[in-house]
Amino acid sequence: MRWVSEPSIRLRPVVEDDLAMFRRFVTEPHLIGLDWAGFRDAQEPARRFATDGYLGTDDGRLMVEVEADRVAAGIVSYRAGSYGGMAKYWEIGIALLPEWRGHGIGWRAQAMLCDYLFSHSPAQRIQAGTHAENLAEQRSLEKAGFQLEGVVRACEFRAGRWRDGYLYSRLRDDPSPGPEGGGPSKRESLSGLATTNTSVP
Repeated sequence: MRWVSEPSIRLRPVVEDDLAMFRRFVTEPHLIGLDWAGFRDAQEPARRFATDGYLGTDDGRLMVEVEADRVAAGIVSYRAGSYGGMAKYWEIGIALLPEWRGHGIGWRAQAMLCDYLFSHSPAQRIQAGTHAENLAEQRSLEKAGFQLEGVVRACEFRAGRWRDGYLYSRLRDDPSPGPEGGGPSKRESLSGLATTNTSVP
């Protein structure tokens, strides 16, 4: 059985109408939660969208859309990095609007993004960082198949001081949170545009 509070979602490319959400994230304090880093250029999202539609070779954004309402709940991001030259990895992130948090959307969107990136690139590793205080995102990453690697000391300057962060990773060979565990199926997640409507434990 699927709970009513766990809506079916899909990942899709950014369209021009989504830019209003991007502008909100850079101009409304606390909308993005602990990741708020001060006011930023509200026109930058439009410039980036005009360049590549947020589908760059080394970094990009996809929208998290709630299917039933055809409304964007937030954004997932990916950015390339490397260890030792050839060892390319992806670092992912997510930002959901407050009204869509706590509905089982975050972990499923991140699991879908991992399947998308593993399907369309040869990367062996996907990593994600979060705040020590962000217990909800820590649980979300674990449900999406990530493992805690450790504490990254003084990695972030926020609210006037340096703070530690937690680093999580998921490898290509790690178990995927499949349909039996309430995660997106391979068919659903590989395109980055499909839905997940399975139950969440």
